[in-house]
Amino acid sequence: MLQTLLIYLAIILYLVMAYCFFAEWLHFFLQDEQMNLEQRLFSGVILVIASILWIVVVPFAYLELLKFHKKHKEVIDLLINQSNSKLYDD
Repeated sequence: MLQTLLIYLAIILYLVMAYCFFAEWLHFFLQDEQMNLEQRLFSGVILVIASILWIVVVPFAYLELLKFHKKHKEVIDLLINQSNSKLYDD
């Protein structure tokens, strides 16, 4: 009984997270107005596949984000410091 309940909770969590990722990624997808019809079709297929396989896609995307941040740390810190100094000036 408890095992079945845990399995159902895991499935529900997986589906809720898939919906959340799909909704967020769809928002970014719809904002890009420079894609042609073929690119939109291909991106839509990728969007559905990535939403279904989010449990694999998200960790790899996070690793890519960390790698990008590590590579461009100096520039990112400079931009953050500039924006912070503008806040204090106002």
